[in-house]
Amino acid sequence: MGMRKFETTLGGRKLVVEVGEVAKQAAGSVLVKYGDTVVLSVCVSKESEVAQDFFPLMVLYQEKLYAAGKIPGGFLRREGRSSEHETLVSRLIDRPIRPLFEEGFSDEVQVINTVLSSDPDYSSEIAALIGSSIALTISDIPFLGPIAGCQVGYIDSKYVINPTVQQKEISSIDLTVAGTYEAINMVEAGAKQVSEEEMLNALLEGHKVIQEVCLFIKEIESEIGVPKRVPLLAKIDADLEKEIKKVVGKDLIKAVSIFDKLERYHKIDELTLKTVESYKDKVFIKKIGTTETFDFDAQKAYLEQVKTICAHIVRDEVRRLITIDKIRPDGRKIDEIRPLSSRVGLLPRVHGSALFTRGQTQSLGTVTLGSLQNNQIIDGISLEETKRFMLHYNFPQFSVGETGRYGTPGRREIGHGALGERALFQVIPSEDEFPYTIRVVSEILESNGSSSQATICAGSLALMDAGVPIKALVAGIAMGLISDGKNYTILTDIQGMEDHEGDMDFKVAGTRNGICALQMDIKIKGINKVILKEALEQAKKGRLELLDHMETTISSPREELSFYAPKVEMIKINPEKIREVIGSGGKVINAIREANNNVEINIEQNGKVIVMHQDINVVRKTIAEIKDIAREPEIGTVYEGKVVRVENYGCFVELWPGTEGLVHISALDSKRVEKTEDVCNVDDVILVKCVSIDEKGRMVLSRKDALSSGLSTERINQKKLGIARPVTQSDRHDYKDKGHGNRFNNKDKKF
Repeated sequence: MGMRKFETTLGGRKLVVEVGEVAKQAAGSVLVKYGDTVVLSVCVSKESEVAQDFFPLMVLYQEKLYAAGKIPGGFLRREGRSSEHETLVSRLIDRPIRPLFEEGFSDEVQVINTVLSSDPDYSSEIAALIGSSIALTISDIPFLGPIAGCQVGYIDSKYVINPTVQQKEISSIDLTVAGTYEAINMVEAGAKQVSEEEMLNALLEGHKVIQEVCLFIKEIESEIGVPKRVPLLAKIDADLEKEIKKVVGKDLIKAVSIFDKLERYHKIDELTLKTVESYKDKVFIKKIGTTETFDFDAQKAYLEQVKTICAHIVRDEVRRLITIDKIRPDGRKIDEIRPLSSRVGLLPRVHGSALFTRGQTQSLGTVTLGSLQNNQIIDGISLEETKRFMLHYNFPQFSVGETGRYGTPGRREIGHGALGERALFQVIPSEDEFPYTIRVVSEILESNGSSSQATICAGSLALMDAGVPIKALVAGIAMGLISDGKNYTILTDIQGMEDHEGDMDFKVAGTRNGICALQMDIKIKGINKVILKEALEQAKKGRLELLDHMETTISSPREELSFYAPKVEMIKINPEKIREVIGSGGKVINAIREANNNVEINIEQNGKVIVMHQDINVVRKTIAEIKDIAREPEIGTVYEGKVVRVENYGCFVELWPGTEGLVHISALDSKRVEKTEDVCNVDDVILVKCVSIDEKGRMVLSRKDALSSGLSTERINQKKLGIARPVTQSDRHDYKDKGHGNRFNNKDKKF
């Protein structure tokens, strides 16, 4: 087959799919072109000789930096391990694909997406998701798709499909949704406190596009798709299942209702192990030529089936209790949240901390503040190069009473951290409002479901404890779904067993004003509008209940930062003055740093100066010194200045260190002056008005004009000042009476 090209539109822009030219040895391969974005999506599979009890699916999304015309950083100058973004996109593609393989299918499947060319305005993530679906659909792999996906924005009360980078910046919704023609089966969203109705409509708008793309993929399949192979499915022996239910079924059903999680799982594991042990004596023989030998593989598969049957008994009982009896394993009502407790400020040296507990799930949230130089550097194909706000999620095995692997974070930890970061990012103050790098860390100390949402609650409380002026508290709640095809039940605040045995994990985070983040994963083929609407409404009720509790712990950000947190002040100077502040070879700014206890100074090209130090007095002193260097006189303004040189043609007056101007003898007084010394001498402090600045930057000052403004100089000569300040009409009485002090200086905003 030669190269075939298929075209459609996506979000009003052309999408091209090419098949048959590249990667022809893969089971399925397509080249997806969306604008200047080009993604190669391929799938391969290895048939399993023996049915397994798990499905080894691997989805990989990888960005080649040459796609954006970049050379990788680091010593090796080549792409290394997957970035967090690549990991998150891999998960995003995996989640809608995984439910569309038959239960019991255990052949190894790999789906690899490689970004070859990147146009930021044409999503490579969506191109990869669609490409993965097409590759699987046209291959012989028994995939029950197709699926499709798109991004949805919300700008000026209108929904925008696959918004550009510029549109995303002003959009109040950043939604990625995927699904089949019939229903939605994956959601990932961030939002600026939007209503449930606005979010629901965004989901429905996205599904309309999904349906169009699914029909397009079906057309491709009808033309070039190959027949699907018949998979080897792990099937349950009906007689064995009946026998095990008779032997241990009642005991397993009874164990499901044990309230304590560890005790419940311990009892279930004990009964399962005991049952498996009782079947170990069954002998399996296989012939190799004329020799008979024990078939260990057959025995292993048989015992795995015994174990699976026990798990199915537990699963069926959990689902029956919830859908029919409306009873949950721990005795709660369908919409009841587990017991709550929280406190803040428990770690004395940490900039902000909070402990949030919901039932048997507990998160310790911490906040660390740093300078903007601590921003995370991003080495990727996107336009974003640094990140100011970070949330990291850690899930140690002791949180579930188990031993396990410790090391770099896995896909699950990265995904949960990203969800929490997306939710809290919506309430983080801007860089101008709060010029800090902010890192939140969630340590899961105990877990029985919904730990990512506990992370959001703990992180929100810790931010307030740290004094970060967030817009509002954010709470997260995880919703579940149990459906038997006819009846369904939506659960609020699902625990581990309900998540494991259920059909949906629907996480909603937000403030009192609306939704900040949304994530949905399902194990069935999809859910409809009715279930989505009900889940969102029930989640709102739970979210408000959580916020009621959290506000009793801390209701507004602390007014002052921790003693141990760095203090920051920010000013703006004329960008043309940056060179003077830095000095030749950094001489000036280094001297300022050394004289002020190694204070941290960050100067941006636009003239923004950010000063940071743990001691606020050091910060203020540094700011004053930088202002002196960068200060500029204003024409028409009256200043106090010190006479630094006297000549026969006038005097030179220093307004502040490094800035002086000439008062010509004719401008010293309203009457004729014979000698400059008749009016002033070196070190005298006089009033002068800035009359003009010539093309060479030299100031022309006038004492005569300053006097005509009505300001008295009775006591000016009695005080010698090192720094000048503007003088206004409101100062008039001070020059006649008690002097000016320094109480007219403008105060900068403090953080």
